[in-house]
Amino acid sequence: MSTSGVVIVTGGSRGIGAAICVLAAERGYDVVVNYAGDAQAAEAVAEQVRQHGREALTARGDVSSEDDVRALFDAAETLGPLTGLVNNAAITGNTPGRLDEQAVETVRRVLDVNVTGVFLCAREAVRRMSTRYGGSGGAIVNVSSTAARTGSAGEWVHYAATKAAVDTLTFGLAQEVAREGVRVNAVAPGMIETGLHAAAGLPDRLARLAPRIPMGRAGRPEEIAEAVLFLLSPAASYAAGAVLEVGGAR
Repeated sequence: MSTSGVVIVTGGSRGIGAAICVLAAERGYDVVVNYAGDAQAAEAVAEQVRQHGREALTARGDVSSEDDVRALFDAAETLGPLTGLVNNAAITGNTPGRLDEQAVETVRRVLDVNVTGVFLCAREAVRRMSTRYGGSGGAIVNVSSTAARTGSAGEWVHYAATKAAVDTLTFGLAQEVAREGVRVNAVAPGMIETGLHAAAGLPDRLARLAPRIPMGRAGRPEEIAEAVLFLLSPAASYAAGAVLEVGGAR
């Protein structure tokens, strides 16, 4: 039996999502590792969860698909009542450049995953955890980005705009469900050492931008996971509607 409950981590097969899954297991959660395409990577993360003595399952699904999201949450119920959701899945579109150089199809897909996906997962989590629906409460942590504040000019303005939308969703939803036992917060990472930059065709991005970070380095996925697990935990019992920046003061 889980000591902390069951948490769903979208985009949990790599990078920040994988670090969140593993740390959640260390903190006593059973974990649902959602992934979009790489089943082998997701299963490797699930195995790390099991090595910490927790239950794990992998669930393939596109968070922008209403049917896939319902199936994801139904699968989670096999582990027990849901107590946490981490909305981590997001994409940049892998086409860095100015706004006037972006294809509308790319922008629409980024909006669909990064905004509609967060909405769909958060809606389903509320329907499962809120006392209004007979639930026992829980916590939602949305993974935003400091790009919501900086704008990512010349690279991913459209991505930055989706993260600003996530911040607003966090503020509003937190107010709606605060009296229903559900806390909603966000973590906004800065420059983090993941494969996102190379996948977007900018393998030197972190090395190029690190000198501009007051702490002098990029962050690690595990540092973001610590912030997420704090907001999921009872230690953050009075935190709701907060966006916690973890970006080395940049």
